[in-house]
Amino acid sequence: MKKVIVLIVMIVTIFQVVKLQAIELSGRDIMVLVDERDDGNDRRVEMEMILINKRGRKRIRQVLSYNKDYGKDSKTVMIFQKPADVKGTGFLSWEYDDNNKDDDRWLYMPALKKVRRISGSSENDYFMGSDFTYDDMGGRNVDEDTHTLLREEELNEQLCWVVESIPKEKDNMYAKKIVWVRQDVKMSVKVEYYDKLGLMKTLTISNIKQVDGIWTAHEMFMDNKAEKHQTVLKFNKININQDLKDNMFTVSAIERGRLK
Repeated sequence: MKKVIVLIVMIVTIFQVVKLQAIELSGRDIMVLVDERDDGNDRRVEMEMILINKRGRKRIRQVLSYNKDYGKDSKTVMIFQKPADVKGTGFLSWEYDDNNKDDDRWLYMPALKKVRRISGSSENDYFMGSDFTYDDMGGRNVDEDTHTLLREEELNEQLCWVVESIPKEKDNMYAKKIVWVRQDVKMSVKVEYYDKLGLMKTLTISNIKQVDGIWTAHEMFMDNKAEKHQTVLKFNKININQDLKDNMFTVSAIERGRLK
């Protein structure tokens, strides 16, 4: 009987410690969990970009995307496949974890047969007519923002942390972001973007399922309330850990308009 009582006490104690640890997580701790979760060493994605204007008219683009991690840095290349007016357009991004180092970005426009380097001052511009800015497309260093845990709540029957993230730089287009992080998979599932006037746009991340044992989002929906425009990203085919070659992530690669 004493052994049973001791066992019960131990279980209760462990539960209380785990619960206390969860309560003591800071906003920054949570965003570090999101940033450092396993998403594979590299990824190949076939995706659709659907642009929806205020009249409900849709434009659909087919895009092939590759991404590879280099320690805490990463490189991404995107090639537009369809329709004809954007075919061959290439985007290359080198994202650095170092706060003091600006990300490098290039855009290749086949009609001009020229690569344009995207300066840091253009990071708030919208990417290819979508509702994602260049900065939205990349991964921000956790310490570029000040994070505060606001509360815990359920979203779509999943327990989430709700974190407020305020950019430290003064020229950021967002005054703050409110992020819902699903606790079981450590993934952001909803983001509200605010400027000084209020809510600008809302990102919803859904259809989360495992690919090769890694939790992966298969759809993103950005509702730009300020512009009355929407963008849907559908990830139709995802391959992880493909041993992608380094020469794919170069300016010459996007100039070719296709990747082998």
